[in-house]
Amino acid sequence: MAEFFDQIADGEPGLALFLNAGDPSLDILADLVFMLDDAGVDCLELAVPFPGSVTDGPVIRRSHERALALGVGLDEVLTFISNVRPKLHRLRIALLADWSYSIKSRPMAEVVGDIAEAGADGLLLHAVPPRVRPGYYQATKDAGLPVVTTCYHKVSTQQVMAEAAEHASAYLYLVAQYGRSGTAPADGFADLAGTIAELRLDTHVPIAVGFGVKTRADVTTVHALGADAVIVGSAGVARVEEALAYNRDVVKQFEDFVRSVHPAHTLGTLRS
Repeated sequence: MAEFFDQIADGEPGLALFLNAGDPSLDILADLVFMLDDAGVDCLELAVPFPGSVTDGPVIRRSHERALALGVGLDEVLTFISNVRPKLHRLRIALLADWSYSIKSRPMAEVVGDIAEAGADGLLLHAVPPRVRPGYYQATKDAGLPVVTTCYHKVSTQQVMAEAAEHASAYLYLVAQYGRSGTAPADGFADLAGTIAELRLDTHVPIAVGFGVKTRADVTTVHALGADAVIVGSAGVARVEEALAYNRDVVKQFEDFVRSVHPAHTLGTLRS
């Protein structure tokens, strides 16, 4: 479990933060990534931007659009990872890519090999068709690239949950509710406990919960329900958007955000 979320050994929740590559621009993003590494963040879920995401709310959709307007695609993201990865001490990078937009035009084994060679620590492939999944799992296994799988609380069938548990080798992303990113379950997170416990029976990788996790209180609540880690997306992306809109220091603004959600025991490691 320490592979992606080292804090688990200390009894604290692991923390993953979502950002689109290219929002902010890649030169600023590099400084932001190094800040996250210094801050003790466990994982950056770094997305290759893609248009028209049906699972994302307006904040992340606008982020995709800003990144795409800068011409950021898979090749640029892999170059970015290869440049920053050797300089990181703690932070892992889980690449998120949309199968249809970024992957399907290239042979699966080739593109997975390129992602592994660039230095990504894991891969979350979005919207993979069922017919493609066996080849995807085999290609990632052959490349030694850990896989992030996903399933939805209350919505995913037993078959989907079993497949997610079987094939997760980086972490299992449990989506807190079916809907768009940035929205929390209307009744709160409390009933996640049963789903987490059920998944725990079938997987030994960390279980990370996302969608609607925005504050340190949310992080604490979800961890207390049995999750090993949390994934924070829209709340952080909104800080990037605000900083860009008002011409503020994006890295400083995002550092302040990290301080607001990060488990308190590591706050002293943040770069002054």
